[in-house]
Amino acid sequence: MPNLRLVWVCSMKYPDNLKQTLYDLCLAFVNQRIENAQQALNDAQASANAEEKSSAGDKYETGRAMAHLEREKSARQLNEALKLKATLDKINPTITTHQIGLGSAVITNGGNFYVAISAGKLTVSDIEIIAISPVSPIGAVLMTKKVGDQFTFNKRSVVIQNIL
Repeated sequence: MPNLRLVWVCSMKYPDNLKQTLYDLCLAFVNQRIENAQQALNDAQASANAEEKSSAGDKYETGRAMAHLEREKSARQLNEALKLKATLDKINPTITTHQIGLGSAVITNGGNFYVAISAGKLTVSDIEIIAISPVSPIGAVLMTKKVGDQFTFNKRSVVIQNIL
């Protein structure tokens, strides 16, 4: 007897623009992180410039050191966000493959995933999809799998039902 859940999920209609929408949501997530990091970097620089105008001895040195640390932190955050953007730049959301790879939307009996960047839970047309990195634990397991492949993750048996 066929697995009725598998048959139902595979025949479920997904929006034609699902992958494009997921891509756009991830891009908005990354652009917001870039904007926030850039603003923090600008604020830290302005703070450092203001400290340079002070001449209160130890307070001046402490303020400069704190501003320097804040600039470094903001620069690291900006760099990480730019790396995420570079990953998204490698994705063409119009391409569908039979094997899971970067840019695949994956439907399983254990959840739905978008293999791109770690951006958390996204909802498109009432469908919850978790945006994951291909190097995350679940992403690494999913890579190169095909429809019908089965694997165990967190002691649960998972079946790939569809790849969009």
